[in-house]
Amino acid sequence: MRVLKFGGTSVGSVESIKNVKKIVEACEEPAIVVVSALGGITDKLIDTARLAGVGNNDYLERFEYICERHHHIIDGVIDNEKKEEVLKIVDSLLDELGNIFRGVYLIKDLSNKTLDAIVSYGERISSIIVSRVIDKAIHYDSRQFIKTNIQFNKHTVDFEITNKLVKETFSNIPKVALVPGFISSDSGNGDTTNLGRGGSDYTAAILASALGASRLEIWTDVDGFMTADPRVINTAYVIEHLSFIEAMELCNFGAKVIYPPTIYPVYHKNIPIIIKNTFNPEAPGTLITQDIKSGEGKAIKGISSINDTCLITVTGLGMVGVIGINYRIFKALAKSGVSVFLVSQASSENNTSFAVRNADAELAVKVLNTEFAKEIEMGEISEITAEKDLATVAIVGENMKHTPGIAGKLFNTLGRNGINVIACAQGASETNISFVIELGSLRKALNVIHDSFFLSNVQVLNIFIAGIGQVGKDLLQQIKQQQPRLLEDKSLKLNIVGMANSKQCIFRREGISLDTYETELKNSTATASPAAIRDGIIEMNIFNSVFVDCTASNEIAGIYKELLNHNVSVVAANKIAASSDYEKYAELKRIARRRDVKYLFETNVGAGLPIINTINGLINSGDKILKIEAVVSGTLNYIFNVISEDIPLSKAIKMAQEAGYSEPDPRVDLSGQDVIRKLVILAREAGYRVEQKDVEKHLFIPNEYFQGSLADFWKNIPKLDAEFEEKRKQLVKEEKRFRFVAKLENGKTEVSLQPVDNRHPFYQLEGSNNVILLTTERYKEYPMVIKGYGAGAMVTAAGVFADIISIANIR
Repeated sequence: MRVLKFGGTSVGSVESIKNVKKIVEACEEPAIVVVSALGGITDKLIDTARLAGVGNNDYLERFEYICERHHHIIDGVIDNEKKEEVLKIVDSLLDELGNIFRGVYLIKDLSNKTLDAIVSYGERISSIIVSRVIDKAIHYDSRQFIKTNIQFNKHTVDFEITNKLVKETFSNIPKVALVPGFISSDSGNGDTTNLGRGGSDYTAAILASALGASRLEIWTDVDGFMTADPRVINTAYVIEHLSFIEAMELCNFGAKVIYPPTIYPVYHKNIPIIIKNTFNPEAPGTLITQDIKSGEGKAIKGISSINDTCLITVTGLGMVGVIGINYRIFKALAKSGVSVFLVSQASSENNTSFAVRNADAELAVKVLNTEFAKEIEMGEISEITAEKDLATVAIVGENMKHTPGIAGKLFNTLGRNGINVIACAQGASETNISFVIELGSLRKALNVIHDSFFLSNVQVLNIFIAGIGQVGKDLLQQIKQQQPRLLEDKSLKLNIVGMANSKQCIFRREGISLDTYETELKNSTATASPAAIRDGIIEMNIFNSVFVDCTASNEIAGIYKELLNHNVSVVAANKIAASSDYEKYAELKRIARRRDVKYLFETNVGAGLPIINTINGLINSGDKILKIEAVVSGTLNYIFNVISEDIPLSKAIKMAQEAGYSEPDPRVDLSGQDVIRKLVILAREAGYRVEQKDVEKHLFIPNEYFQGSLADFWKNIPKLDAEFEEKRKQLVKEEKRFRFVAKLENGKTEVSLQPVDNRHPFYQLEGSNNVILLTTERYKEYPMVIKGYGAGAMVTAAGVFADIISIANIR
């Protein structure tokens, strides 16, 4: 024998009731079928009763809707030969209900007893209708055998009487027994009562337990227990198998698939529960059983949450070592009917915090202030406080007890994403770790836990990109090309959730299409500014966030600090921040370490070359950088490589500009400022405290050429051609070439134009390539050489891409 329960949505439409008929009639065993009221009708009954209770005549319109809804269902599902009988029974019940509403309206009083009677009509009517739809179904009134007592103003099941009556009622179980869920009656006076929200699940479990059913089937509108709320996490999926303990923990902390008390009756009889979808009966659903094989599945099974949380704290030095404080706290709360769902206590015993629903907070504080009035007056205990607008999150899984480090990983993951844990609790069974956070961080917390504990099939990085120039466009193109491979091979999803050019910006949590982003950005009405970009990222408060700066903007660099402080990693092609005042540079590094996020700027020197990573690797392994010699301006190297008898200096500069190697104003490159910034960054990463002003400059263009307009520069620069041609000819004779070299040695830094001979590593440097020589304590006789493309949008974008991937920590 099976017990099948169908929720309100399962009997809320003509089509869904037809599905119920198919499911039940396909059951080969005898079945007890428990049904809820039509979806949403219970709330309508309550709303109508409350309107009548305050004398509001609008209750009639609500009641008319209730009648029409039931008549519509009857017209759609009842055969013509049965329709007259069903309408007669249902209309009689609706007439009774209308009279009760009218009485409430006239006396303007709605007692709990009357409201219990009113809401019972939903299940009573729906069960009559469904019993006439299913072949050979026999209707039973659950008020005759589900009996309750009053405890703390709530109806609790009297199991001794109930079990006896259930066995007597179903001593001979028909092919299909149709029972209304939720409703019951008082064991003393017989008044109609109910089992509370989700009580139909509970009715089914009570029957299954009392009759020793082979299994309990809960038919609802979802495919089963999900790893998390799919409305918050779009990668959530159905959990195939749960233990009773896991299911209870998930239900108690907000998973609304089944009513929490449902599990207890069948748990003690080891009766399996299966959650199925009425609208998708072929889906396997979720099976809940007593035991799960050790090690089966992932360390945690699912995440649930309660967004209606208030944390109350009782604190004071007068609590330390005093026996019975917690007894008094929870006794006072229990006497007032306040339910506590999380408790956290300091080992020093000077405070106890517990979580309740927001609606219970005021009463709880009042009760405890009364209980401890004497201690509060004496200063031994502080006045009790309540902190609202919080959320409780629980991670659940029996395999946690076999997996070391779960709690450490959990809190590290939360901290790295800027989520502050206010209170936490973990039982000795290690099946549940619960914690309280700010309500505004709930979505972020659920997503990052789901992602970090591999409940998601993929790891997600949520990326914001500022600067959609050539580097930014190349980066987006590379991401677009690599996304399928990264998803398939590395289970990594790069989700572009924001982007900005110099004028407009877009923010979209679900992601921006890389096929249409240019059009979307062009049509965006959101104005881009450093403040707007910063605020947009922070307000989105999304997990695993990465800000990518492909601009050369000083103002954009100025928002790094706030982003890092909000646990957003920063990847910068922009070299302004890393080469600015040393204290600002050091502060950004400190914040990144403290917040456990990344501040990466590999492309600041050498574009895609792994220079900074190599320096960091050497230092972290115990080596020391003694000297750095580098040609790190692709622009200047290109210029000195193309200068020839036919190409004078002025023409070489123009060619560099036209080829895109130089800035639009080539004086930025010729001034050596770019090389100075790069040298400062290298020196700092090598462990030296260096400012830009400390770098000695030996430039090859006289200072007066940097004055005036760009037009003036192009007019005057040919004057240097002859001089440089003479120098070039002399170098050719000596088999030497010019290189603009950045140098760090003995803590001193300089940039200068130097001749190098054909034995020097810098001599054969072609095109816009860069080369860096690192002399260290380990690489003293033969310096380490890093050489390759050091300029160009494509390689710079590739270097930025590599930094992004390193944040994901994939291999």
